[in-house]
Amino acid sequence: MSPTAGSVRSRIRAALLPVSLFVLIVLGAVTGFTLLTGIGLVDAAFWLLDPTSIELYFESHGGPETATKAFALVVFSGLILTGLWIGETVLNAVFGGQFGEELRRMQTQKAIDSLSDHTIICGHGMFGRTVAQQLQSRGDDVVVIETDESKIARIGDEILAVEGDARREEALRRAGVTRARAVIAGIDDSNVNIQIGVVTSQLAPEARLVVRVGDEMYESVARRAGADTVIIPEVVSGSDVVAGL
Repeated sequence: MSPTAGSVRSRIRAALLPVSLFVLIVLGAVTGFTLLTGIGLVDAAFWLLDPTSIELYFESHGGPETATKAFALVVFSGLILTGLWIGETVLNAVFGGQFGEELRRMQTQKAIDSLSDHTIICGHGMFGRTVAQQLQSRGDDVVVIETDESKIARIGDEILAVEGDARREEALRRAGVTRARAVIAGIDDSNVNIQIGVVTSQLAPEARLVVRVGDEMYESVARRAGADTVIIPEVVSGSDVVAGL
């Protein structure tokens, strides 16, 4: 079963509880009105639709008027509360938490809009995650741009994240590229990183641009795209190993 199907079924199960309670209250109300006054089931059901009928009934009939009205008050209170519960549950089932998600997105964007001199990391794979953690450990502000929703979900609230393609101007602007101190194109694709570098150079020429490439043959292209620093992880890793010997 896919996560989406499981989520839908979970919402349906959540909606069944208030609906079941609502039905039980209706059945209990009809039964209670019938037992208290002796009216038929249809008339008792009509009282639920038109509560003023209770008042009209006792104008021409005897019976436990006080007890019936007290019972009706309890019934209608229960129907209102369960009706509100059903409404809330159905909205959540229909929109799938979109309201909450949109609110979180707005809060994240507001926090990003307040930043300046921060570092934008494009891609939150192992390379991007490592760089983000090191920058955070020294107190730098970090914004991640990532296309994969599941990766953004794993980031949590520790790092501000924008969902989008960092090759697109819109995603870079949402990450505050014009106020950023540096942009790191750290996706595991040299061509994509070079494209990010081209767009970044046009939007924020003053920002320091670091471009990750997978091979030395891409270094000159990355430099022409505007990269101040070109990172080849395999070369850097090898240098770190030698330095540690």
